[in-house]
Amino acid sequence: MMNPDTFRWKGRCGPFDLKVGWATFRPSTISSMLADSLEIKENGVVIDAGCGSGILSIIAAKLGAGMVYGTDAAEDTVELATANAEAQGVSERTQFFQGDMFGPLPTDLEADVVIGDVSGIPDELASVSGWFPSGLSGGPSGAELPIRMIEEAKRFLHRGGKLFLPTGSLQDEGSILDKARSVFSSIRQLSERNIPLPSALAEHPKILRLLRDRVIELTQRGSRFVWTARVWEITV
Repeated sequence: MMNPDTFRWKGRCGPFDLKVGWATFRPSTISSMLADSLEIKENGVVIDAGCGSGILSIIAAKLGAGMVYGTDAAEDTVELATANAEAQGVSERTQFFQGDMFGPLPTDLEADVVIGDVSGIPDELASVSGWFPSGLSGGPSGAELPIRMIEEAKRFLHRGGKLFLPTGSLQDEGSILDKARSVFSSIRQLSERNIPLPSALAEHPKILRLLRDRVIELTQRGSRFVWTARVWEITV
């Protein structure tokens, strides 16, 4: 593992520093929105799919989770997330696995909460934005990976369990929500935020093609372009 960088987390339960590697997805506005939305049952079991630095696993443990299992396909996930959890005093209630979503987890694991923060932007947007240095992204429309996560999450949630799901207008959001409604019994929006997109990125030919094909949506406000992020609570 190369020498990690330091990221200053200023969201819920912060501020504190996190170690991040070259392939680690750094906490974002979506991470902060999810952290603010989390409701964790005391001593409950949590799965953090797409854990990255481990930030949301750490928050879940600090909020009272009995055990949090984090997974991520990016390189150095286990080492960095474990180090971050140790630094925050929650290492005994967190365990991290490198691998595809739920693949590394015991098949008989049952959770009270799944945090579904997997990559959800189109491959072309990921390739020009630099947001995912590991090269991992959400599929041609940005919906493919989140839809697969929704389908698999229900198998790990007991009755009454909740999936906390981020979506946004930088992906085929409608298809993701349609899948969530077809798989789960109820869906409720918890938060919404408009986020600026740099003009150079909004005007990139690949992004213009996604806009033209109505895969993504942007709103222009004066000289600025914004997209909309949302967090949902989805119940079994």
